[in-house]
Amino acid sequence: MPATDLTLALAAVPGLPAKVARTLAKEGISTMADVVWHLPSRHEDRRRMEALAFQAALTPSCHHVIVTKSANKFFGRGKGTFEAVVQQAGGLLGQQLTLRWWNMPWLSKSLAEGMELIVYGVIKDFKGCLSIVHPEYEIIKGEDDESATIHTGRITPIYRLRGGMTQKALRVAAWHVLQHLPPDFIDDLLPKPSEQGEFAGMTRAKALREVHFASSNEVLAVARRYLALEEFYGYQLRVAQRRRRMLDAGGRAQKGTGELLRDFFAELPFQLTEAQKRCLDEIHRDMASTAPMNRLLHGDVGSGKTVVAFAAMLRAIESGAQAVLMAPTQILAEQHARTAAKWLEPLGLSVTLLTSQSRQSGPSSQSDIVIGTHALLFNDELLSNAGLIVIDEQHKFGVAQRAKLIRKSATPDVLVMTATPIPRTLTLTVYGDLDVSTIDQRPRDGVKIITKVRARTKQAEAAKFLRDQIEEGRQGYIVYPLIEESEKVDAGAAVKGHAEWSKLLAPLEVGLLHGKLSPEEKEHVMKRFRDGKLDALVSTTVIEVGIDVPNATVMFIHDAGRFGLAQLHQLRGRIGRGAHTSYCVLFIDDKDEENKMRLAIMEETSDGFQIAEEDLKRRGPGDVLGHAQSGEAPLLFGELLADTRLVRLARQLADKTLEDDPTLSRPALAAFRDAIATPEKAQAMMQ
Repeated sequence: MPATDLTLALAAVPGLPAKVARTLAKEGISTMADVVWHLPSRHEDRRRMEALAFQAALTPSCHHVIVTKSANKFFGRGKGTFEAVVQQAGGLLGQQLTLRWWNMPWLSKSLAEGMELIVYGVIKDFKGCLSIVHPEYEIIKGEDDESATIHTGRITPIYRLRGGMTQKALRVAAWHVLQHLPPDFIDDLLPKPSEQGEFAGMTRAKALREVHFASSNEVLAVARRYLALEEFYGYQLRVAQRRRRMLDAGGRAQKGTGELLRDFFAELPFQLTEAQKRCLDEIHRDMASTAPMNRLLHGDVGSGKTVVAFAAMLRAIESGAQAVLMAPTQILAEQHARTAAKWLEPLGLSVTLLTSQSRQSGPSSQSDIVIGTHALLFNDELLSNAGLIVIDEQHKFGVAQRAKLIRKSATPDVLVMTATPIPRTLTLTVYGDLDVSTIDQRPRDGVKIITKVRARTKQAEAAKFLRDQIEEGRQGYIVYPLIEESEKVDAGAAVKGHAEWSKLLAPLEVGLLHGKLSPEEKEHVMKRFRDGKLDALVSTTVIEVGIDVPNATVMFIHDAGRFGLAQLHQLRGRIGRGAHTSYCVLFIDDKDEENKMRLAIMEETSDGFQIAEEDLKRRGPGDVLGHAQSGEAPLLFGELLADTRLVRLARQLADKTLEDDPTLSRPALAAFRDAIATPEKAQAMMQ
């Protein structure tokens, strides 16, 4: 990488106004590299703004306009709107469009008659008046403005802003930086593409130029895919390096005698599904190898991962080792401990629960099975003989936490589990260093969960329905996104909701569960709910995993639009665990058409894999999995992870690179190799 070019301070870039350099430097964008890698979030095709008339439509449109008049309009208790009436610049004279912003009177200081704007939004026709509510806008003419040719008449980049940034300043900076840099200003990380393929002629430098200032929409699409491929390729190189180090470390062969497993299966009150048997065979095959197992077990809610994990733990115990299970919450750890005591203690095995609040009955290092929370990370005597470490709901733990637990023993076999079905593309990227076992069959297919999206004004009807269910002997959950009301966040809160539902359902017993309660208080509430002493439970998402109350058949989720689809599916998985038809109601704002459309898939299917794929498309992997899960900063082109072909190509290229050049000696790869040891540098190279 020609560092002498990209490390140059913006203040030294020829032609770049000093005011622009100072503005961006205040927000941490101070070098050419900072500008080059501050990629646009989207583009507007401003070549197509020659339309002679405004037209109402269902999709956003972009217009070059002139403000003809503007004013604040107030009505009732200080509320009002700021309105700017505009007409097309060079378009049909006399036709007007009203731009309207609610409760933003200060805009009168920014927008005035005679100004030229670029506006972007959905034009609606209200009783013959064409208008856009809360449009995006940009002032393009002013005393100190740059040439409008940078901002209009082209496929124009739109950047994410923070602090005092403006679109104009970023665009001007990007224009001058890219004009100053030589044609091939940055080394290619990817191998040279085929001359006949999709990426023929594309380089890293060309792709970056096109993403900032595209020559056409077609070339822009190829450039974005090329940079996405490069990003996924770099990710796969890191993954492959980790996997090779793990395999080189060596482990123990755990073949077992089969006695405990035979007794375990003989006592189970059910038969394993074919999917469970297949996954268990894959796990046992790994454990029998001298290479340490590093496997992901995932499946839909209710698919039976726990019994598979316990069977794997028995194989470790048969081999003379200890088995450990770490769960993210005390509620889930205690539930696993109860299940283990029920299933495994009759086999003559000792089970120890270790949490920050629990008291051990004996040294955990002497137990066959240790189940705990984060407290396991701070027990120095633990895991000296751990043959298998199971990490449940592993996306709740950070990468460093998982690594710390695993390092406590000499190359143990590791099984990580999640009840969130993972799209295929994520198993190739975020989980690329793991072998994957998928339980794609559920034992309880006959239990039906009916899901409906409803306006939150229907709460009285919902209360009647819940009361009817309770009178039939059932129980229900009522979930809120917040614990207490917040001035900053417009969303329902469990504490207030508990008071409201206690009145609506009186004299029935309504409990309250949230994260601020002590572990003892949480367990007391859950025990009362499990024992049927509470008819309904108002809760936050603390019930998302590990709660198993077969008698609960109703779930109301308030402000459901604030949750991702995968999380809603997890919450919904708390019902439908018994023999009775269950009901999930997702409450949203009456006029929230966007979330009504987004949540429709929850009404259509209970297939967690389908829902996870949709969640990935809509929100990207950073939101679906979180930073702590992947151990990386959010992917710049995360939405393209939905393109399985692109991800697989990145995997193939990374594998071939390591086969041909294990030391990564090519200049760009060598720099990347050296940066792998410091993840922040590696990430900086990609963005």
